[in-house]
Amino acid sequence: MLITFEGIDGSGKSTQISLLKEKLIELGHRVEVFREPGGTDVSEMIRGMLLNPEIDIDPVTELLLFSSARSQLVAEKVRPLLKENVIVILDRFYDSTIAYQGFGRESMPIEQIHQINAAATHKMIPDFTFYLRLSLEEAAERTKNFEKDRMELSGDSFYKRVFEGFEHLARTESRFKTINAGLAPESIHAEIFNILKSAL
Repeated sequence: MLITFEGIDGSGKSTQISLLKEKLIELGHRVEVFREPGGTDVSEMIRGMLLNPEIDIDPVTELLLFSSARSQLVAEKVRPLLKENVIVILDRFYDSTIAYQGFGRESMPIEQIHQINAAATHKMIPDFTFYLRLSLEEAAERTKNFEKDRMELSGDSFYKRVFEGFEHLARTESRFKTINAGLAPESIHAEIFNILKSAL
């Protein structure tokens, strides 16, 4: 089973992934968690470039770098683990490319990004995608004291478009499960597990 978590920065993905992993292991499942971009030596090297605020990257180059990191992660880690019936949880997947590079950067038409995503993921589609929905105002409040990387320094108008991208995906992708990220972490975890438990 492939489970992905999506949402703007500050939505609490890391917390929920940690809680879910702990619960699934407690139930006897084998679980692996990876972040995007990252998860392999190659992907982590690409991550370093993408998030470095001192590097100026063209929007199309940025999109292709994210996709390259993803392709390596899927080929090296995700596909082999899924074949072994390991539950794989990803902190971001190709939906983030639609939201950040498609809507946020407006780097190229969304349909072209879908084609690139299909190639980069070897046509892999998550079984469940949990979209932790948080307002831009609350996200800004949660992250105000965080050290900002290159993506996080992109400005308010960029993040408004990213938010609109996630909202578009939530409306159009049936696998998207929208969760109110403003709730207490324990309540969010309970809602996520309630959705998942019938598939376990």
